Amino acid sequence: MKELFSRDAGRSLARFLPAAAWLPAYSLSALQKDLLAAVIVTIMLIPQSLAYALLAGLPAEVGLYASIAPLIAYALFGSSRTLSVGPVAVASLMSAAALGQVAAQNTADYLLAAMLLALLSGLFLFLLGVLRLGFLANFLSHPVISGFITASGILIAFSQLKHLMGVTAHGDNLPELAHSMFAGIGQINLYSLALGAGVVLFLIWSRGSAVRVLQRLSLSKNTAGLIVKAAPVVGVLATIFLASGFDLEGKGVKLVGEIPSGLPQLVWPNFSLELVQQLLVPAIMISIIGYVESISVGKTLAAKRRQKIDMNQELIGLGAANMASGFSGGFPVTGGFSRSVVNFDAGAETQLASVFTALGIALAAMFLTPFLYYLPKATLAATIIVAVLSLVDFSILRKTWRYSPSDFFAVLVTIVVTLLFGVEMGVSCGVLASIVLFLYRTSKPHIAEVGLVEGTEHFRNIQRHQVRTLPQILTIRVDESLMFSNAAFLEERIYGDIATTPEVKHVILMCSAINEIDWSALETLESINEQLRASGICFHLSEVKGPVMDSLSKSGFLDMLSGKIFFTQFQAFTTLRDNLDGC
Repeated sequence: MKELFSRDAGRSLARFLPAAAWLPAYSLSALQKDLLAAVIVTIMLIPQSLAYALLAGLPAEVGLYASIAPLIAYALFGSSRTLSVGPVAVASLMSAAALGQVAAQNTADYLLAAMLLALLSGLFLFLLGVLRLGFLANFLSHPVISGFITASGILIAFSQLKHLMGVTAHGDNLPELAHSMFAGIGQINLYSLALGAGVVLFLIWSRGSAVRVLQRLSLSKNTAGLIVKAAPVVGVLATIFLASGFDLEGKGVKLVGEIPSGLPQLVWPNFSLELVQQLLVPAIMISIIGYVESISVGKTLAAKRRQKIDMNQELIGLGAANMASGFSGGFPVTGGFSRSVVNFDAGAETQLASVFTALGIALAAMFLTPFLYYLPKATLAATIIVAVLSLVDFSILRKTWRYSPSDFFAVLVTIVVTLLFGVEMGVSCGVLASIVLFLYRTSKPHIAEVGLVEGTEHFRNIQRHQVRTLPQILTIRVDESLMFSNAAFLEERIYGDIATTPEVKHVILMCSAINEIDWSALETLESINEQLRASGICFHLSEVKGPVMDSLSKSGFLDMLSGKIFFTQFQAFTTLRDNLDGC
């Protein structure tokens, strides 16, 4: 009994703290793999963290702060064993757009707003997780999200050109950025441009040809791939050497400058209710996009190891990570695609790899920041540009055009709105497009008239197959649950078919794909039944599922049904074929 109680207690604890499920069985082999993965991810994450902080309009050290406490918080509460959280490009861009509306950059108010944005995002995600509302993410169309991320990638890359060229530019959308940069084209710093362009070319080369070069040196493809992930660090070190050795600061190249050493302090930010109201909607938008991106990466990696993740627990884990970021001077974070893949490929077994990564970032924040003074902003801009190139995927337009014009239109509108009006309007448009697509599809379910396939007991669409039908029997199959949004569509279809076939004496509603009938749809069925009865037509149901039959029985609908309930469609057809005149 005591053992059983302990086992149940352990399962309950593991539901709230997933780390409790794998920590008791943690091995030396797993420790070695996690340490190796942590070293590789730390090397990759340092320049990324600095770059994404600047993308969000924040001091570089804030990127380091957002890569320490959040990783530890997610390691405790997250359900994925290999997802790596931290600052990411899209969330950073969305943060910059939101923060720019409430405070000026390089001010204490701007940093305070960033911390509050992370807290609000975390609280929203945590609340959704506690209420078990992870399923809401399913209502966001993935093609629409892909379109938004593609447009965001273009905006991010374009916004970094100013650092690459060494000019002053501003704007939250493509027209503003283009106009601003064109106006400052005469101020281009050739040293900054040469430095940034060189890093871009080097990083692009490292992604393509470097792996083949390393393989010629007898390294395995996997090892070569992991080494190439450290290419941004090589770019950072090389440009720091050039900037300090050739006094590029004196030649107008903008540097990161002095970065305070030390760990972030845990603080409770002082904020006003007005600021909360201003940042609440942007925080929700960032949370939604971040969660969808994170859950997609987490599911993909978990499937490769035959593991699974809990969507509701992921909300709690990401919520905890964002709250930890807010309390430690950071900004919104989420699961990053590139660093999670690197973490996975490096052999990470558990979330202790992320804890070790956080310790590595903490050591960097304490001891390495003085060496980053001469880091050119053009280098970080180049790192961002190359990183976001993988986000840009225009093939989604071609794929959706071929498969679904409605999806294509939703993706196209999302991309255009994001580019022309900014990320806030873009994500709002994306959410709206997803909802509209869902409502459109549920309001017009696939409805087919079916007939008997000769020599079988199967019934198929008369438009697709050679089938047998009788003019006196009309069989309609609805491939969707009946709800308030689509019941009228079914009613119109039945009346339309009867109007074109006056010989009809029996109408059979084939319910094999109907999983639920809500009250509005039930009232519509009652109306159909009465209208058909008044016209001398019998209304029948076939292949009704158990839960649906239970609901219909409770409502009293079966007592007023003019026709019968048949177990199979074949039984309905053969029975009524022999009795075409009566019910």
